[in-house]
Amino acid sequence: MQLTDSVSTLKGIGAARLAKLTSIGILTIQDLLEYFPRDYIDRSETTPIAELEQGMTVTVRGKFTGEFADLRYSGGVRITKGVFADNSGGMDMVWFNQPYIAKSLKAGCEYVCSGKVTKRVGRMVIENPEYERHNPKDEGDEAAIAALSAGRIVPIYPLTEGISQKLIRPLIRQAIDGAASLIEDFLPVDIIRAHGLMPRAEAVSNLHFPESDAVYLEARRRLVFEELFLMQAALLNLRGFYANAPGHKFKKLDAKIVLDALPFKLTSAQAAVHEEICRDLASGLAMNRLIQGDVGSGKTAVAMLVCAHAANNGFQSALLAPTETLATQHYQGFLEIFGGGLSVALLVGSQKKKEKDAIKARLASGEIDIIIGTHALIQENVTFANLGLTVCDEQHRFGVRQRQAIGDKGRSPHMLVMTATPIPRSLAMVLYGDMDISIINQLPPGRQKIDTHAVPSSYHPRIFKFIREQLHSGSQAYIICPLIDESEKEGMADIRAVNKFAQLLEGEFEGYRLEVMHGRLKPAEKNAVMSSFAAGDAHILLSTTVVEVGVNVPNATVILIENAERFGLSQLHQLRGRVGRSDKKSYCVLITDSKNKITKSRMKAMTSTNDGFELSELDLKLRGPGEFFGTAQHGIPAMRLANMYRDMPILEQTKNAAMSLISDDPDLCDEKNRPLGLRIRSIASGYQKISL
Repeated sequence: MQLTDSVSTLKGIGAARLAKLTSIGILTIQDLLEYFPRDYIDRSETTPIAELEQGMTVTVRGKFTGEFADLRYSGGVRITKGVFADNSGGMDMVWFNQPYIAKSLKAGCEYVCSGKVTKRVGRMVIENPEYERHNPKDEGDEAAIAALSAGRIVPIYPLTEGISQKLIRPLIRQAIDGAASLIEDFLPVDIIRAHGLMPRAEAVSNLHFPESDAVYLEARRRLVFEELFLMQAALLNLRGFYANAPGHKFKKLDAKIVLDALPFKLTSAQAAVHEEICRDLASGLAMNRLIQGDVGSGKTAVAMLVCAHAANNGFQSALLAPTETLATQHYQGFLEIFGGGLSVALLVGSQKKKEKDAIKARLASGEIDIIIGTHALIQENVTFANLGLTVCDEQHRFGVRQRQAIGDKGRSPHMLVMTATPIPRSLAMVLYGDMDISIINQLPPGRQKIDTHAVPSSYHPRIFKFIREQLHSGSQAYIICPLIDESEKEGMADIRAVNKFAQLLEGEFEGYRLEVMHGRLKPAEKNAVMSSFAAGDAHILLSTTVVEVGVNVPNATVILIENAERFGLSQLHQLRGRVGRSDKKSYCVLITDSKNKITKSRMKAMTSTNDGFELSELDLKLRGPGEFFGTAQHGIPAMRLANMYRDMPILEQTKNAAMSLISDDPDLCDEKNRPLGLRIRSIASGYQKISL
């Protein structure tokens, strides 16, 4: 048996079962070995029948004492019943609509049965119990397999229709018996020894069929370490990480000119982050820093200071934004602050060729100090005279290769990336293990708390009345829907769609101008809509979540989010951040008719706190890393075993181990690292387009 063999080579696998296994991603022996349990039941201890009580989940050992009854009831229900006994007493085992059970069990042979105890007509009963022969081989039954479902710690696997626990356990046992010796231990020996890790083959076997709690914990620790280590090493390898890479050494910045130009004083959190960055820039090593800051916390002001720092040292800066709207917004903000002191330019896709060519020429000659743009900045024909700093705003909207592309236009430029999506510390350690992380956790003075309310759709008349009052006072409003068009799919009939909702809103807000924006509009159309709203020409912006990132309209004071249960906490918080961007009192209204417990807990969290970091921790806990940003395409790698909360100590160990390894052997060419290198490059190739 080889790890690459099809699972069809195992006993008991025909065409139908092979199709079912394929549907859950099990094609080879290796796939089967790495299909780990989702839970366990301890059936290693048996309970005497005389001691059973209703409601207990137990394992009992005994014998079926006679013939099985086949009972038929109205409606086609069939019940198979057998009397089961041990030395202390008797009880009934009952199966519903499984008449074949009677043929598979033998009276007088010893079995171990497990399940939940109920009481029927004064007699103890287990309905649909799991059962196994007790020591069948000792009794001479060569066709029987060793007990895997009772009398031990029993694995519980995620399943699909047609694949039962009693089917998959023996298959995995076959695979372990036939191929465990072939399982490769690709981690370097020094890492295994340094962290006291169990051999991989032993860990895989014991994760499926642990002999004790202690053995299970050691097996899990080994495989969780491996999972997190591979992920971090692959990401470091993909980014071309080198510890202590040389960088441009900037002289100390006289920030007074920029600080005096800012329309506000830096908060203590902004000042602290600025100092951290200044130390990076003066170190002689390439900066690689992430700024996390809640919506409206002033990350852009810090970026302005850093760009001025680069210009004062004779270097150019490039600020990469995910949309033309955001790039234009940044450009206007930089112009206001720097005036004629520094040369600031904008490069976006919608500009005419003649205009773009002129900007590229000025950039190549060194005439431009700060260039702000979209993906247009990373085109091959864009060159810099002396790029010393790159800034990526809303970094999770860019792929790894896109951020590398802008960095490759300079000679080891410093890199600063920013996000307004607060990321839990554990997730940040996985995704940004190679970066220093700064946090801005204060809002500028004068910002008011956004009042947030979660209400059912029956409140629409009251909400619309309130929005009209806000518009009458001179403010503006956002209304967010999950869909562009109505869907006829099952369960989607009550989901609000922009195009349909617009018809209702036109009547509700007669006399006010309504603009509609969504992802199907062309970039020029989106820019026109946002420009109209930002200028105050439109009173209401009805949109999908394309307004989630970076849009700044201080005059907007209300955001209404339809079907709020369709969004994650972090996404709701990002949307809420579109208002509250001035000293005006602002409001967020979440509409949901869901009675789901998780939805209720999320709505309660949104109404009780404006702290994005607190919400991010809860969002990660409720939804997991794969859905943290609201859609799987943002590329958070799936984790089969690791838990962000439970495994923080292991996460910290793997971060240090991965950085040390990649620093010492960046290309993983050393003989001892080659098996690991093959595995890491395979994983990294799958991360090429993800947005991390």
